[in-house]
Amino acid sequence: MALRSPSHPQSAAPTVLKIVIAGGFGAGKTTAVGAVSEITPLSTEEYLTEAGAYVDSLEGVEAKQMTTVAFDFGRLSLPDAPEPLELFLFGTPGQDRFVDLWYDLSRGAVGAVVLIDTRRLESSFTPVSFFEDIGLPFVVAVNHFDGAHRYHPEQVRTALELHSSVPVVSCDARNPSHVAGVLLTLVGHAMNKALAGPAHPTSANTLQDA
Repeated sequence: MALRSPSHPQSAAPTVLKIVIAGGFGAGKTTAVGAVSEITPLSTEEYLTEAGAYVDSLEGVEAKQMTTVAFDFGRLSLPDAPEPLELFLFGTPGQDRFVDLWYDLSRGAVGAVVLIDTRRLESSFTPVSFFEDIGLPFVVAVNHFDGAHRYHPEQVRTALELHSSVPVVSCDARNPSHVAGVLLTLVGHAMNKALAGPAHPTSANTLQDA
C-alpha cells in the first residue's frame, strides 16, 4: 500500500542566529538574557569585591552585588515569527577591560543589542563604538530602570550621534515581551543592513535633559 502524504506539512526548520547582548556595566544584560531564555541561562556572575572597586565604579548602581566575568548564554525560539527563528543569546561583560572577549563573542553573530542605562550614559560609549568599528549591525535599547529619567529615543540617538539607520527603542529588560521585541527589531535591522550595505561610522556626545 502506498504511503499517504501527511495532512499537515512539516514545519520548516528554524533559522538559527547568534545575537550578542552588550552594554555598559550594570546596564541589564544578564537580566535581559534571563527574561527571555527558554532554558536555564548559563551565567558567569561573580560577587563584586573590594579589590574591584578600583576599576569598576558603582556610581549610580550602588546596590549591584554581582557582575558577569565571562558571558551569559540563553536560547529563545520564535516559531511564530514571519520566519521561524532560534536565537542563541550571548551576554557580554560590561567593563571596558573585557573588550578582547567581546571580539570572540561577536564572531559569527548576526548583530548585537546595546542596552543603555541613561543614568550612566558614559558607559555606553565603548560598546557603541565597538560595534561601529567592527561593522556588526546593532540596535540601541534604552533600559527603563525604576526611578530613571525617561528620554525619548531620538534624544538618545542625538546624544550618541547614531546614524539614522540604527534603531533606538525603549524597553524593560525584566519584561520578556519587551526583550523579544528588541531582538526581532535587531533581526530585521540586520537583514536590511545586509541588503543596503554598511552604515557610516559615528561618535558619542552628551545627553540633554528633556
